[in-house]
Amino acid sequence: MADRAPPHDPAPSGAPAGLAPLETLFDSAPGDPIPIGPTLARLYGTLRFPSPRTRPYVVASFASTLDGVVAFPAPGLVGGGEITGRDPHDRMVLGLLRAVADCVVVGAGTVRASPRHRWTPARAFPPLRADFTELRARLEKPPAPLTVVVSARGDLDLTAPLFRGDEAPVLVVTTPAGAAVLSRSAAEHRVAVHAVPGAGALHASAILRALPPGVATGRVLMEGGPRLLGEMLAGGTVDELFLTVAPQVAGRDTGSDRPGIVAGRTLAPERPAWGELRSARRSGSHLFLRYGFRDANAPDGADPPRGPSRDPPSPAPERS
Repeated sequence: MADRAPPHDPAPSGAPAGLAPLETLFDSAPGDPIPIGPTLARLYGTLRFPSPRTRPYVVASFASTLDGVVAFPAPGLVGGGEITGRDPHDRMVLGLLRAVADCVVVGAGTVRASPRHRWTPARAFPPLRADFTELRARLEKPPAPLTVVVSARGDLDLTAPLFRGDEAPVLVVTTPAGAAVLSRSAAEHRVAVHAVPGAGALHASAILRALPPGVATGRVLMEGGPRLLGEMLAGGTVDELFLTVAPQVAGRDTGSDRPGIVAGRTLAPERPAWGELRSARRSGSHLFLRYGFRDANAPDGADPPRGPSRDPPSPAPERS
């Protein structure tokens, strides 16, 4: 899936002072409030997350049309801005999620689809660069989250800006075969490579075990693509999904490849991944939904819940 950034990452229209706050419809998200600062609190409201336990707390972020399309794989449409109409609130929320993350995980296909992008908070929403920087300092995190690129085959162009810049450190998680492909270029470009045993698709648990200390029990933001999300959901390692629903219908035909948020895996009806709605916000006709998954701590191969919760959590008033 292509990243939600438009080509060359131009600043979204509208300064923060002119950006209206999101309307909180309800919020029952668990955990303690994150000290996101006055500007971000005015725009988003209260952001809560549970404390990570023995493994990373994995949050996925996607944008979708009303009919479930998350990307238009066509020449000239390299980013998901066409999905949301480059909505500034979507960019703001994405920047906020990156700002509180210890690392951002993306698949190789996402990197190839957005070769000029860097997965930092400021790249998501440049007008709030200073606020994101202050937030990370307040949380005692480095200036930018670690970017983790997942590539089983090592099919990556290490001359791309992501690997040549110094905005954020990069780790490539791959197989031994992929590491062999990357070995010479990785040394030249000082890119860290971690090979996990096995061949073929990388399992969710193996990806998380490859994370370095300090990140391995931190907050992980997973941005794409659909195949990687499918592996993570199948492995029971996704704690939450932040989903922007854009008010357009994209359509599909028999010859087009317009993926949904999951590809390469069939979950339901044998292994459904049921989510519980934890918060809902809106800006105009865009919806910003947050779902929790109750089977996120199950090991690979464990049976997930067979249905939605019978007792959904009661809405809690927004405190900000």
